[in-house]
Amino acid sequence: MIKLLLSIFVVVTFFSCQKKEEKRGDVKERNSCSKEKKFEMYEMSEMATLMEQMYAYNKVIRNKIVKGDTLGKFPEFFNKIYSAKFTTPSDNDDFFKANAEKFIEVQKLIYEDPKNAMVNFNKGLDACITCHQGKCGGPIPRIKKLYIQ
Repeated sequence: MIKLLLSIFVVVTFFSCQKKEEKRGDVKERNSCSKEKKFEMYEMSEMATLMEQMYAYNKVIRNKIVKGDTLGKFPEFFNKIYSAKFTTPSDNDDFFKANAEKFIEVQKLIYEDPKNAMVNFNKGLDACITCHQGKCGGPIPRIKKLYIQ
C-alpha cells in the first residue's frame, strides 16, 4: 500500500512539473513577442505644440497682470496659429479660422490697452474655450484655471 501511494505521488509530481515547464515556455514566448514590438512615442503636431507654448506664455502674462507689472509687446509667435499644422488637417476649417482670428484680436488688446488687460485676457480665454468646445474639449478645464477673478 505504501509503495502504491509513493508511486502515485511520484507520477503526480512528475506530471505537475512538466505542466509548469510548459507554462514557463508560454511566458517566454509571450515575452519574446513583446520585445519585438517597437515603442512608438507620441509626437505632438505643430498646432498642439503652439497651443502648449501659448498656454505657458499666458500663464506668465496672467501673473504679470495680477501683479500689475508691465506686459511688453504682443508675442508674434502667436500668429503661427494661422499656419501651424494640425494633428488632423480637417480641423483647420472655417470655424477654427474664425475663432483663431477672434483670439488674436483679443490677445493684441491685452498689450494695446493695459488698463483693461484683465478683461481682455479673460476674453482671450473665452475665445479659447469657445473654439475648444467645438473642436477638442480636453484642455478646457486647464484653460479655465487661467481666468483672473
